[in-house]
Amino acid sequence: MSSAEDLDKLIFIEKALLARWPESKLEPTLERIALLADALGSPQLSYPTIHLTGTNGKTTTSRMVDALLFEMGLRTGRFTSPHLESFLERISINKSPISAAGMIATYNDIALYLDLVDERSDNPISFFESITALAFVAFAEFPVDVGIFEVGMGGEWDATNVINSAVSVITPIGFDHMQYLGNTLIEIARTKSGIIKPHSVAILA
Repeated sequence: MSSAEDLDKLIFIEKALLARWPESKLEPTLERIALLADALGSPQLSYPTIHLTGTNGKTTTSRMVDALLFEMGLRTGRFTSPHLESFLERISINKSPISAAGMIATYNDIALYLDLVDERSDNPISFFESITALAFVAFAEFPVDVGIFEVGMGGEWDATNVINSAVSVITPIGFDHMQYLGNTLIEIARTKSGIIKPHSVAILA
């Protein structure tokens, strides 16, 4: 059970993250998250990853993959969005949300780097970029045997797309976020397929 002090720290962290810019105010780019990941030592490259996108079924599929790998005896990390009750739900380790102590320690590890990249960029690091970086670091520090990452929106320009995934999964695609992803299924599919890396395995619904 989290202490009252830990709960106060979590409230502070969540407010600090939510005070950051939403993605809707920023031009699509991987520049900021790439700078941040590089400053952190590219933790997302220290473990194998599976990347998921699509319109429907992303979270369900990521949970299924997580459960299967965990039952195989692997230490798993899973990053999903949005959350239902607590932002801790977005980062799961071995099928359970990251602990309060784990989140606090990870945030303390990256807070100065968030400020550093803010100073170097035309626009500050966004909420989603920040929490994605938290997942990168948390999984590396645990450490996990495999990280499972669900995109926030689209794929090509999503902050999760600085991972070098061995497996990419695209669930069924429909019309969503058309103001950002395009007006046709072909345009939307093209953006989402941007998560597929050379020489990786692609699984398409």
